[in-house]
Amino acid sequence: MSTVPIVDDHLVAGDLPFPADSSKCADLIVRKDWSATPLGPIERWPQCLTSALSIILCSRVPMAILWGAAGVMLYNDAYSYFAGGRHPDSFGSNVRESWPEIAEFNDAVLKAVLTGECLRYRDQEMTLLRSGSLERVWMDLDYSPILGASGVPEGVICILTETTRRVEAQRRSAFLLSLSDDLRALKTPAEITNLAALRIGELLDASRVFYAEITSGGMMTVERDYARSVGSIAGVHSLASFGPDLLAAYRSGAPVVVRDVPGDERLSAPARAGLTAREVGAFIDVVLFEEEQWVGLLAVQNASPRVWSEAEETLVQEVGVRVKAAIERVRAERDRLWDLSQDLLARADFAGMMSAINPAWTRVLGWSENELLTRGYASIMHPDDVTHSLDAIARMAQSREPARFENRIATQDGIWRSIEWTAAPEPDGINFVAVGRDLTDARAQEAELETAQEALRHSQKMEAIGQLTGGIAHDFNNMLTGIIGSLDLVQRNIAAGRLDRVDRYIAAGNASAQRAAALTARLLAFGRRQSLDLRTTDVNALVTGMSELLDRTLGEQTVLETHLGASLWTAATDINQLESALLNLCINARDAMPGGGRLIVETDNIELDQFYTRDYPDLVPGEYVVLSVSDTGTGMDASTLDKVFEPFFTTKPVGQGTGLGLSMIYGFARQAGGHVRIYSEPGVGTTVKLFMPRASGAVEAAEQGTPQLAQGLGETVMVVEDDPSVRLIITEVLQELGYEAIEAADAQAAIPVLQSTERIDLLVTDVGLPGLNGRQLAEIARETRPDLRVLFITGYTQAASARSGFLPAGMEMLTKPFSADLLATKIREIIER
Repeated sequence: MSTVPIVDDHLVAGDLPFPADSSKCADLIVRKDWSATPLGPIERWPQCLTSALSIILCSRVPMAILWGAAGVMLYNDAYSYFAGGRHPDSFGSNVRESWPEIAEFNDAVLKAVLTGECLRYRDQEMTLLRSGSLERVWMDLDYSPILGASGVPEGVICILTETTRRVEAQRRSAFLLSLSDDLRALKTPAEITNLAALRIGELLDASRVFYAEITSGGMMTVERDYARSVGSIAGVHSLASFGPDLLAAYRSGAPVVVRDVPGDERLSAPARAGLTAREVGAFIDVVLFEEEQWVGLLAVQNASPRVWSEAEETLVQEVGVRVKAAIERVRAERDRLWDLSQDLLARADFAGMMSAINPAWTRVLGWSENELLTRGYASIMHPDDVTHSLDAIARMAQSREPARFENRIATQDGIWRSIEWTAAPEPDGINFVAVGRDLTDARAQEAELETAQEALRHSQKMEAIGQLTGGIAHDFNNMLTGIIGSLDLVQRNIAAGRLDRVDRYIAAGNASAQRAAALTARLLAFGRRQSLDLRTTDVNALVTGMSELLDRTLGEQTVLETHLGASLWTAATDINQLESALLNLCINARDAMPGGGRLIVETDNIELDQFYTRDYPDLVPGEYVVLSVSDTGTGMDASTLDKVFEPFFTTKPVGQGTGLGLSMIYGFARQAGGHVRIYSEPGVGTTVKLFMPRASGAVEAAEQGTPQLAQGLGETVMVVEDDPSVRLIITEVLQELGYEAIEAADAQAAIPVLQSTERIDLLVTDVGLPGLNGRQLAEIARETRPDLRVLFITGYTQAASARSGFLPAGMEMLTKPFSADLLATKIREIIER
């Protein structure tokens, strides 16, 4: 910075380089006493200063000189107009004191330029106090040093061009263009007014902005507003409360600008008080007209008094015009939808009358517009629907939330049409709008579709039953032929005295009977109706124990691999059924590899979550043990996979498969609380996965050996069986073994005996008795004989489908058909236990 004294070479009075009357500022220089200022007497001003003055005083461009480190201000007439209320006090004062709001900016300029720099700013934004209030201005500023006699900068010359109008015009244009583009995409008046209020509020830093609709009755409805640091005034307001002067200003059509609410005499005292209470210190109101009628008002408000610029007033007015145009556009679109909509559209009040309906009412119901608008809407509702419909409307009026309900509406021809309504309340608290969709035809189509689907389901059911019964009849006819034929030959040979062949025929009949029993068991497994003996099972041990059997069954061409999971959980399953399922799966896999291949048996733990099980209603999320059987065979296509679990469906040649293997496995898995999945790809192979629920108890030890058939010791056994043949066989076996047998055909006949004092050591009863079933009979018997042992025999009953959870202590179950040896062994086990 220069250290040269401010006063250097001096001028003799009258030797000024500019005419004293060349400008107002030149006249101020001549008439001002400079001796008390840092510049000193004018005649002692340095040549470089007076030369610079002669330049700026003659210029019509705003220019100023900041002299010395203090920045003493000298400027021309053009700058004085820019300075506004700061002139003439700023003339000859330090720049920091003259413009305190931008002191830091001017300090930085002086520091830089007095060291020889030149500075240039374009559209520099500043907030200045020029006319009693702060205002934003934009300027182009050029600063250059004024060199003294020694070549050192002693002052700064500033050339200033205010660009406020241009910048504001550009910004206004960009703002309006962006706003117009965004408004074009909006579909409702609420969206339009919300966006406009937000944008202009942020741009002008306003406290509150809103768009209000004006009714012919002079009421102003504000649905919502942009409010920052002030409360919302959404609601209905009377324009009359603003006073006659303000209303007259509104009618003129020009924006109403109030800079100071408390001091504006155009406002009535109540209006000033009301606005002040709503935290309004200044505002711009733009009234929008449709022809000569007020239709809307855009208001921009400030919480404290504020001087609005001309550009701000123009901007608000232009935004108002665009908002009105956008609202008219969406309303025109809404009107088109109103006219063309196939739905019933209406505006109604909570008192029970409609005020507007669209043409669809006449098209759908036949009523004219006048007929509908002059009668209560409840009068066209079905009498049974009036109460719940009006209740829904009343709840909507109270909660101010949309409502949905359905009712029947009468047509002019007396037909009832089913209408689904969606209604929403309007902000005025008096009216609501409703959309009704006619469901009558859709309901009729749904009914027709349901009827067709039911017919299809029935047809499919009958086809499945036909396939099932046909397959059963075919297989049972074969087996019955073997049984009947064998018995017939036995009779013939005994009658002829040829006893040497009887054993052969008996064996053939017995084989046919065993095949029939196996077929029945498979059918029960498929139907999930077999009696399961669920036990805690070590699946790895089961697979290991069957390995030798599987090797012999599969043959030399099939390589068996077992991949048993480490730390495998125990499973809750029926061991015999699981062994049968594994053997069946391995045989199917072998048959799918006629040229040989690899067969892999795997075990693993898995946890199924709700996302997996939601597609299988009978399957619950949880932990499962998985037994997988995979082959490298021919595989199956999608159409075959869809049928693999159907009974009697087989891909094997005729005579080589019953088609019940996979259906039995499927039924067993589902009945045991598990699941089965099959994956296959033609030419690659097939994998079947059997999911078994994880068990919580310890593995139960398997029974060793076959119990020795023991004779009875004169114990009394009561037999309750409704089938005479079965009852005969059981009593004959008991009597041969040395037991006393008491017979009854049903529970009614058995109860008096059981309630008597007669000795009974064991009750053998069929589960599926007519009237009271076997389980109910056992419970009645134990009321008088609490320690009575019970053996249930069953061909099938749903209540006995799983033994665990069905049989309490002292009760056992035997599944039909059974051999005499098995019956004798079971009876002896129970009695001696």
